[in-house]
Amino acid sequence: MTLREDTFRRPGGAEGVYGVVDKPDYALVVALDGDRLAMVEQYRYPLGLRRWEFPQGTAPDRAEMAAPELAAQELREETGLTAATWTYLGLLDVAPGLSSQRGRAYLATDLTAGEPAREDTEADMRFAWVPRAEFERRVRDGEITDAQTLAAYALLLLRSL
Repeated sequence: MTLREDTFRRPGGAEGVYGVVDKPDYALVVALDGDRLAMVEQYRYPLGLRRWEFPQGTAPDRAEMAAPELAAQELREETGLTAATWTYLGLLDVAPGLSSQRGRAYLATDLTAGEPAREDTEADMRFAWVPRAEFERRVRDGEITDAQTLAAYALLLLRSL
């Protein structure tokens, strides 16, 4: 991650400064098994809280990796699951007023269980299957608040799945 300040000229001619957080693009996976969603919970340091979200992440050490390959890697690392069928759901801009980071969301189905291979930073991560009705209740109750997870679920709903 890098932080930069850009000087720019507004349409009216005045100069301004814009702070930008540059982070690598990420992949997010909505793994669906019947009526269950694969979710992970981990501690999010900036919030000081544990949060439930869909598996997601960037390639290690800012490596370049194709988004479908990254999605499969993140799902396998965080949950141990592998998927036989992948469907692209859409593009997500994390915080376009602050960050250049973008994500690609995928639906993973026809799943096979395995053992997670988490990175050291994910050692305290938990994996659970959450029924869709329970997921939606947790969203309504403010228990699931990860913006990327919510946006990816909206993309899933738009596909009527």
